[in-house]
Amino acid sequence: MLRQLCVLTVAAAALGAAPAVADAAPPSLSLEELTWTELRDALAGGMTTILVPIGGTEQNGPHMALGKHNVRVKVLADKIAHALGNALVAPVIAYVPEGGFTAPAGHMRFPGTISVTEQAFEGVLDGAARSFKLHGFHDIVFLGDHGGTQRGEKLVADRLDREWAATPVRVHALEQYYLAGEDEFARTLEAKGYSAAVVGKHAGLGDTSLMLAVDPRLVRMDRLKSTADANGVSGDPAQSSAALGQLAVDAIVAESVAAIRKAEARP
Repeated sequence: MLRQLCVLTVAAAALGAAPAVADAAPPSLSLEELTWTELRDALAGGMTTILVPIGGTEQNGPHMALGKHNVRVKVLADKIAHALGNALVAPVIAYVPEGGFTAPAGHMRFPGTISVTEQAFEGVLDGAARSFKLHGFHDIVFLGDHGGTQRGEKLVADRLDREWAATPVRVHALEQYYLAGEDEFARTLEAKGYSAAVVGKHAGLGDTSLMLAVDPRLVRMDRLKSTADANGVSGDPAQSSAALGQLAVDAIVAESVAAIRKAEARP
């Protein structure tokens, strides 16, 4: 009887402790899905890193949707946050510099591409970072999925780091995120026998494979064919696959997590 009572007591204690453990973690790692009190409690519990996903709305050839960067960076940021264990994910910044308006060039030649000025973009990053600092985040991480935003991210991060040098807050323009999915992935594919011309720089084999691994709904499989740059494609997406793209996903997450942990461990 005493043994049964002890077992019941231990079981009751375990059940009673479960809600407390569950309450310790926020119900979501997405900032926009939390209430302000849930965010306050998450910060108090040590979740003081915020990932700022930076996408872009632009043409991606006849076979890939305009929101490629936005969807991709959101999914990857969520994976990185789960791996870190102490990070939340801010809303995606979807409007970034894509070129001028009076003499359209590059992606602006194609319907659906949305551009803003460099000043406007940097202002958004600056305001977002100042907001996160005010609320108690210590590490603010810019995750830029778009090549055209890398310079602006670094300018803002460096400027705020100088301004906040006497505080515990740091801003990181995480180039490892972009390089892992761009240059390093291209080298991986070339090592597998795909030429640089096939891999491409935009909407080609590499870019399309990464999108297939992240969210295949955004790729029109019946339009995967070699096209010229006149159609907004650099490379040949014909042999794209989710299996190839998963190589980039794994590298992006692993290298981003390692770089963020190294940055968080600064003196």
